[in-house]
Amino acid sequence: MSAQILKAILTDAPTINQLVNSAYRGEGSKQGWTTEADLLDGTRIDEAAVADLLAKPDTTILKYVEDNLILGCVELRKEKDKLYLGMLSVAPNTQGKGIGKKLLLAGEEHARSLGIRTMMMTVISVRKELIDWYVRHGYQLTGERKPFVVPDTRWGIPKQTLEFVVLEKQLT
Repeated sequence: MSAQILKAILTDAPTINQLVNSAYRGEGSKQGWTTEADLLDGTRIDEAAVADLLAKPDTTILKYVEDNLILGCVELRKEKDKLYLGMLSVAPNTQGKGIGKKLLLAGEEHARSLGIRTMMMTVISVRKELIDWYVRHGYQLTGERKPFVVPDTRWGIPKQTLEFVVLEKQLT
């Protein structure tokens, strides 16, 4: 069982799309603890949006591959002097095995390789268990909140009023 973390390429878009949606939305996502299915209907992303992200020069998607299967991914986007971490996804049936932590650490290493010393992310404020997980991994709530705006119903239909909290981590 050999595992690697590699930079995703355009031909990975269909698999990453399926992975992200399986981790966040729908009944299948409830197998894992990262589900947003009780908060949002619809999809988290689509294949075209994944392909768009992969084509952006300021964005990298890392994939966790084991036995030729993509079991996890994370989006890393340069925003000024910070690296935004988003879309951290692990296949629901493999959650709790350290894949997310490995992707988080790989994202931080990617930031260092770019000379970036601050990681940042947004998390839906009511996702306490997820926020706590990031805090255990060195991220801190900044006190900043951002509106949860879905510009397109393809990315989800909120079932309640939602907002984001901002977390950051200073890298050494």
